[in-house]
Amino acid sequence: MVNVKKKRNYFTYFVILLTFSAIIACKTKTATLYEIQGKQINISKDYSPDQTIENFVNPYKNHINKDLDNILANNPVTQDKSIGKWETNIGNLLAEATLELSRPVFEKKENKTIDLCILNHGGIRSIIPQGNVTTGTAFEVMPFENSLIVATLKGSAIQELAEYFLNERKPHPLAGIKIYLEKDEKTIKKIEINNQPLDPSKNYYVVTSDYLINGGDNMNFFKTSAKNFDLEYKIRNLLIDYFKKVDTLPNNNNPKIILEN
Repeated sequence: MVNVKKKRNYFTYFVILLTFSAIIACKTKTATLYEIQGKQINISKDYSPDQTIENFVNPYKNHINKDLDNILANNPVTQDKSIGKWETNIGNLLAEATLELSRPVFEKKENKTIDLCILNHGGIRSIIPQGNVTTGTAFEVMPFENSLIVATLKGSAIQELAEYFLNERKPHPLAGIKIYLEKDEKTIKKIEINNQPLDPSKNYYVVTSDYLINGGDNMNFFKTSAKNFDLEYKIRNLLIDYFKKVDTLPNNNNPKIILEN
């Protein structure tokens, strides 16, 4: 009898020990990262692509290149966003083209007229060199998928827009508006919309990009828009349409920020 009890005790101890060992073995171990190593792998200059893949891709590549190289207009002088204090010729070109081609779209959709255009200086990603203007030129100048939006802004918000320009001192593209400054370039004297004095209580329709309408470049005055209208018209596509429309690009240096005598 004593031996049976002893065997039972030994068996009990064995089960307890086995269970404890299993619990420890199943315990999740926390991994510790001690070191990260990396090395540069050189790609041989003698590498030649798979000819089968090249043969498959080339027809599509050639077709795209043919479209991009299609000549649409002529540019008599280089259009460059880095030349100009308050405005640039390429900025004026983009703003005026946007205002011109977006107006009939908005009138057809909403039976309303766009008053002015504002785009952003940073959105212009390339010059338009002197010479032939192609479809590829539009992709270089405007590589992003930005679309045109029309905002409904009170005249008081247009005043904020003008003050933003005065503080930023960047040649953001403008059309349909003139901002007159005192000689000190620190005070706004008056604002005109399509050659008419700004009315603080009037609603104005402002065409811009979806990037700016969402507060890009800190243009927070767009947040006061009573209603936004999506033209479903990409800026790059508008630019291509404009190139097709004109034979020669204008060199537009008309001032939008004007110092009063």
